[in-house]
Amino acid sequence: MKKLFSHLRESVNPSGIEIILADGNSSDDSVGIAALAGAQVVDCSKASRPFQMNMAAKQARADILYFVHADTLPPKDFLNQVLAAIASGAEFGSFRFRFDSDRAALRFNSWCTRIPIMMFRGGDQSLFITRKLFDRLGGYDEKYLVMEDYDIIRRGKKFSRFHILSDDVIVSSRKYTENSYPRVNLSNFFIFCLYYLGVSPLRLKILYGRLIKHPKWKNEPASREPDMELQAKNVN
Repeated sequence: MKKLFSHLRESVNPSGIEIILADGNSSDDSVGIAALAGAQVVDCSKASRPFQMNMAAKQARADILYFVHADTLPPKDFLNQVLAAIASGAEFGSFRFRFDSDRAALRFNSWCTRIPIMMFRGGDQSLFITRKLFDRLGGYDEKYLVMEDYDIIRRGKKFSRFHILSDDVIVSSRKYTENSYPRVNLSNFFIFCLYYLGVSPLRLKILYGRLIKHPKWKNEPASREPDMELQAKNVN
């Protein structure tokens, strides 16, 4: 969290955006770090990523929303890239990603995120979206404790083209340190297929929790990690 806030301070003029931390009962010093950095803190009543992101969006005042996981580092000029995409007519989209690891297998995963198909999307790539489209979709579907990012993209593509920015966010490779590379990829593919087959959100969460040992899920099945939302002011 401290690394992210330091990165944001170096990347943008704080007066140009609102930064909102949606805290889901975190047990570390995330709230204190956010407060010292001048961010707004939304104290969420439960640790649930879609719920937290929706709560942050309700707090937001701007007409462009940008959702960032707390262990993700956007490009230094992410704000200009998002604003340029919106100005060109994009209503929502994401960056590609690359891992904070130089393993060849993970470099291949990173390369795949430039391919414009749903299988290679995900919340780690961050999400920018206009307020108008976000409200039209009703925000994130809070039934999904996994696959919530795929779900909002899938629904959004019914109304607008999804735009992939040609730059990378840096994401944590920690999931791969506690699970083998094949296990993570096969588990992700399995859950992805079940989602498209209409398996219930609760069942997806239970199955994913059984398949993957995840640092965020050591104490409970839903994420306790806070999520960030950055709002860009109106481009007009």
